[in-house]
Amino acid sequence: MSKTNSNADRFRKQAIAEELVEPVEEARNLAEKLGLEPYPVKYWIIDYDEMNELIAYGGFQSRYPHWRWGMQYDKQQKQGQYGGGKAFEIVNNDNPAHAFLQESNTISDQKAVITHVEAHSDFFANNEWFGLFTGGQADEGAVNAAAMLERHAQAIDDYMSDPDIERAEVEKWIDHCLTLEDNIDQHQIFTRRLDIEGDVPDEIDEDLAEKLDELGLSEEVKGEVFDEEWLETVENEDVSVEFPEHPQKDVLAFVREYGKQFDEESGRAVEMEPWQRDILDMMRAESYYFAAQKMTKVMNEGWAAYHESRMMSDEGFAGDNEFVNYADHMARVLASPGLNPYSLGMELWEYIENKTNRREVLERLLRVEGVSWRNLTDVVDFDAVLETLEPPEALARITPETLEGLEDVPPEYVDDDALEAARDGEIDGAADAASSERADRPVDVERYPWKVLTYDGLARRHYSLVKRQHRGFLTRVSQNDLERIGRYLFDDARYESVEEALADVEFTAGWDRMFDIRESHNDVTFLDQFLTQEFITENDYFTYEHSQATGQFHVSSDEAEDVKKKLLLQFTNFGKPTIAVYDGNYNNANELLLGHQYNGVMLDLKQAKETLKRVFELWGRPVNLLTVVKEVDEHDIEVAKRRNREPEPEERGKCIRYDGESITTEDVPWEEVEHLAAEDVDYDTKPDDWLA
Repeated sequence: MSKTNSNADRFRKQAIAEELVEPVEEARNLAEKLGLEPYPVKYWIIDYDEMNELIAYGGFQSRYPHWRWGMQYDKQQKQGQYGGGKAFEIVNNDNPAHAFLQESNTISDQKAVITHVEAHSDFFANNEWFGLFTGGQADEGAVNAAAMLERHAQAIDDYMSDPDIERAEVEKWIDHCLTLEDNIDQHQIFTRRLDIEGDVPDEIDEDLAEKLDELGLSEEVKGEVFDEEWLETVENEDVSVEFPEHPQKDVLAFVREYGKQFDEESGRAVEMEPWQRDILDMMRAESYYFAAQKMTKVMNEGWAAYHESRMMSDEGFAGDNEFVNYADHMARVLASPGLNPYSLGMELWEYIENKTNRREVLERLLRVEGVSWRNLTDVVDFDAVLETLEPPEALARITPETLEGLEDVPPEYVDDDALEAARDGEIDGAADAASSERADRPVDVERYPWKVLTYDGLARRHYSLVKRQHRGFLTRVSQNDLERIGRYLFDDARYESVEEALADVEFTAGWDRMFDIRESHNDVTFLDQFLTQEFITENDYFTYEHSQATGQFHVSSDEAEDVKKKLLLQFTNFGKPTIAVYDGNYNNANELLLGHQYNGVMLDLKQAKETLKRVFELWGRPVNLLTVVKEVDEHDIEVAKRRNREPEPEERGKCIRYDGESITTEDVPWEEVEHLAAEDVDYDTKPDDWLA
């Protein structure tokens, strides 16, 4: 690129950045008014190719050298060129967060992205699952993933440049590690693993060490032994030694600590090179960093889409001349095919808000004299209730000419300082943008009416139950729900009239509840708790399955438990099968025994066998995998077709073993796999690839 073109590119990006200074500042102000507490965000303007590079790198500018990034870049570029997809932004979980805006976006797109990013940053900063990565660090609470990934990139680049290490071997080792990148214990606080110092701990005296040698134990097992009492137990009971004591989901940590590499010349396992353990450690750290994002995809994207819509639509952050473009932008995002985390997440957040607000209103109404859960729908005029719940006109429509009307609303709704600044007079927008003393300027109510309101005032202004699309929600309450609410009400307040009861409604209840949920849930718990029959019926969710008898797909159920089960299997353990280490000294021969925690979904056995070959490289000795398969006899399929029903599969235990040369698969007694099988599972869900 010529110097002239480079300068032109820089000036173009600077011009775009200057145009976005005010939207960035005001989006943060509005986000905080709405109760969000985001990390600081630094915004960057980038071009189309730079955006594709960042997406390929997982949102960061620097990653370790590896072929996977080029493949992901190519995929992203083709999706943009041929698939009709468009990348509007990318934001990473860091403190401060970094968000990248594509320069080709329209101004309405940029505003939508900025409001979306502010909500993401709030989620990063406040969701407990993101805190697991920093919770075990010395600088607890700090997030500097960009620096960590940069260190990893530099270290791996140094290994690849080392004349004593073959570059191809480093890349191959990374491939082996990535095979297990989702086999961590994402529910635990992340801590770095330490090397085992020496073959046998210093605490073991010479006599004990000699006895251990007589037992023929591996050095790894010796490293777990620390006293005579344990040795006597093993000798007296004549049992083989197993470790870990309990199944370990963090397979990466286990092979990091106890794994070896297979030396082809000697035909045996030897210690890993320091660079190999170092790369294992780096890959594991990166897996833990990205785990929270994988665990909260629906929640996080739904949270961002919800607040983007609240700011851009409800508060008019998209100007009158930008709204049509924004509506098109939002429609494309929410209408993406397949399981769309944006639409599912946003619908669930709106459902939680509505359900919480409805319960708050119903609890007030059920305390009115003469009203009970049995007669509420007969004696209460719900149209009148909704009319009462409408926000006062002074809140619904705020202009410079209507500011005086705010004196008649409850004082907790009004930001007195902002209202005083607004009364100082309207100012010119161009002069406003150029002002260097933004904190002292008057409030432009015409453009930003929300500035004169508090969090309580905004909750009242945007009360969900009276929105056009939700007006039927209050009356759709079932008799069972009414009974459940009414039976457990404390008799701590009684009202003489419906009007008196509604005067006590907490209009922030829905938003407050959403903030509580945002802090503690992940996608699995979120879906498990809030994917109710009411939500599924209202939003037309259903399950479908493939029939072996007809060879076609068909709708199988619209029941909440079936839909929930189907979805949960896609989100549990990142949608991947759960594999744990059950024995690092299997058959007392230093072999690794993995167990597939079977939930009714079979492993892709072809993928599983290829994966075992990779794991062998990280263990250096034979690797075994216990799993459960479902087998159907061809005769049973033919009979089922004639009778127009599904054949009944039979579950059997299998042990797959790779010894460095060949794969074997053997039947095992059900007793050996029974502990791996779940009881209540969805047998119709198609399997995902295991660690593909």
